[in-house]
Amino acid sequence: MGGNYSSLIMIALMVVVFYFLLIRPQRKRQQEQVRMQNALTPGTRVMTTTGLFATVVAIDAEDVILEVAPGIETRWVKAAIGRVLTPVDDAEENETGSAGVSDGDEAKSEVETVEPQGDDQDSTTKKS
Repeated sequence: MGGNYSSLIMIALMVVVFYFLLIRPQRKRQQEQVRMQNALTPGTRVMTTTGLFATVVAIDAEDVILEVAPGIETRWVKAAIGRVLTPVDDAEENETGSAGVSDGDEAKSEVETVEPQGDDQDSTTKKS
């Protein structure tokens, strides 16, 4: 009789574990997705679930009109919107751009030191 109760307790524990590890997080993601889709406004840059980048032009009841290219508009259901894209500030672009240049210079100097040296050049000098 004690074995029956312990097996019931194990099954109940497994159901609870499945709920907290699988069902609850999935439900949370779905609710966040629906909130994001309902908060869309015209002018928002989005990416669809198929990977299409576009700008929201208008919103109907369950439809969204997206501008894919200038003058080209398509109608999608709200559920097809995968995520909202956040605009990147110019300051962040400048920081990454200047970092990219310094990284490129370092890589360039490494390549130049590996190049074969001519007879008239000293092999110990580096080009900069």
